[in-house]
Amino acid sequence: MDYVSIRVSTLRGDQKIDFNAYIKINEKMILYLRRGDSFEGDRLKRLKEKQLRKMYILTGEEQLYRGYLDRNLEMAYDNSSGKDLQTRCEVIQGAQQSNCEEVFENPENVETYNYAKEAAGKYVSFVMSNQQSVSSIMHLENTDKNLAHHGVTVSTLAIALAQKLGVNDLKKTQLLTLGALLHDYGHFLSGMNVNQKLSAMNPADKLLWWKHPSEGATKVRDKKHFDQSVINIIAQHEELIDGSGPLGMREKDIDPLAVIVCSANAIDRLITFEGVPKTEAAKKLMLERVGQHPLQHIQLLSDIMKGI
Repeated sequence: MDYVSIRVSTLRGDQKIDFNAYIKINEKMILYLRRGDSFEGDRLKRLKEKQLRKMYILTGEEQLYRGYLDRNLEMAYDNSSGKDLQTRCEVIQGAQQSNCEEVFENPENVETYNYAKEAAGKYVSFVMSNQQSVSSIMHLENTDKNLAHHGVTVSTLAIALAQKLGVNDLKKTQLLTLGALLHDYGHFLSGMNVNQKLSAMNPADKLLWWKHPSEGATKVRDKKHFDQSVINIIAQHEELIDGSGPLGMREKDIDPLAVIVCSANAIDRLITFEGVPKTEAAKKLMLERVGQHPLQHIQLLSDIMKGI
């Protein structure tokens, strides 16, 4: 029998599945959940705790899985669905994370990129029209320090920051969101351990970190379907306005969307990879990084974090 992988991030505990779901153990497929059952209780939690990112279904049931995804997303984006906002955010966050992982793994696939781009536009509208969505997304802990989950969080903070800055152009915010989602493609390529403080990195890891924006951008620069703004964000998201980033660019030379992503990224790096409490992250950024990020960004991010 032939199998195709599915992403655990797209599965919901409260929804019955209409396909059989398998896990792979020592190259053998083991039936984990039968058609008509759900991931309620600890079933989904156990998978995530084990950092299992993929399950498998029979190739012939792929359309059933697609239908399951479509129903969940339709419900999540429907303000009149009757579902609470936290449940809707969990579904949408999982879908965004999956989109990021798909592009990371298949950057040459035009359809995959365009799907993520379209979804980014929908995500902008959802976040901007649901004020509490930022808080709900931020409460979804990135327990396994997943780069794609980090990308969703950074894109969420970038949208919230852009909205406060008055950046409401739909095209710009769509590309901002997509770029933020994919910003750490270079880390995906290198496989380095990002779950450590920058100040504690050994020389080899520090070099990988220093090079990851350029490495990521270089790998997609020849892909004609990648928007230039997205490539700029990947290349420049670690650039600091005082010129102390990897490329030595100053604020006037950095893509304005990349400056927003850089500020949002700095906050979530402290929270996700350096263990700083959400309540302290903006304060730490203000104390230690003022002059490296626009003061207005830090102040607005502090306001955003107070609402979480």
